[in-house]
Amino acid sequence: MMKTFFQMARAAGLLLALTAAAAAGEPLKIATSAGPVGQLVSFAASLAKDKGIDVKVVELTDWVAINEAVYSGDVDANLFQHGIYLALQNKQRGLNLVQVDKVGVIAPVGLFSKKVKTLDEVKSGDSVAIPNEPLNGARGLILLERAGLVKLAPGKGFAVSKFDIVENPKNLKIVELDPAQTYRSLDDVTLALVNTTYLIAAGGDPKSALLIDQTVDDGLVLRFTARADRKDDPRLKAFIEVFKSPQVKQFIAEKLPAFIPAGFDS
Repeated sequence: MMKTFFQMARAAGLLLALTAAAAAGEPLKIATSAGPVGQLVSFAASLAKDKGIDVKVVELTDWVAINEAVYSGDVDANLFQHGIYLALQNKQRGLNLVQVDKVGVIAPVGLFSKKVKTLDEVKSGDSVAIPNEPLNGARGLILLERAGLVKLAPGKGFAVSKFDIVENPKNLKIVELDPAQTYRSLDDVTLALVNTTYLIAAGGDPKSALLIDQTVDDGLVLRFTARADRKDDPRLKAFIEVFKSPQVKQFIAEKLPAFIPAGFDS
């Protein structure tokens, strides 16, 4: 009991100190993707404001721009990506961005359709839309394999591409589209792999998925990301302490039930 009390006291003292430091400087700028993740960050920002922490939320639709804004220093951090995607961006674009803290959420992906009600109804020659972005395209192919519609070359993991399809008994046509367009493509294709961040923003229902991937993988947790030389910014740390609160976890459960919280204080 006493140990728990002192732990709580230390946590409260840390938040108080960080809040004081945050209040003394410029507003913390957080870039995020438009839609449900943006809603989540904005809700946390409203809680932070009540604690004297000024947070400006900047919503962008271009994922590349969200990272570039952090790298250039136009914003202090972002929340929209998981570790696997971040590593790919760092390598491809020469960025020096790092994840900050362990708290975040997982945004599942799923197979959706407006033309069939079950995967058994998929016919020979049907079209399937997947993101043209390598990582989420790979997640789509892996989900198609899980559905029993294709077989992939083993051992590729998230590096798999449509060229690694070794069995395609229904001769499905794989159509690669911008990730934001896969949901809109449902009027034209039989199946589409859609990330719930785009699905919810477009008014779709995650419960309508024919198959959804809710894999809890540390590499798939969307976490706050900053430049390596800014990861210890006291304003950012103060905001993350607010983000870890039970109120934010409750917001996820009530407003974004498809999302999976990770790293929150129990």
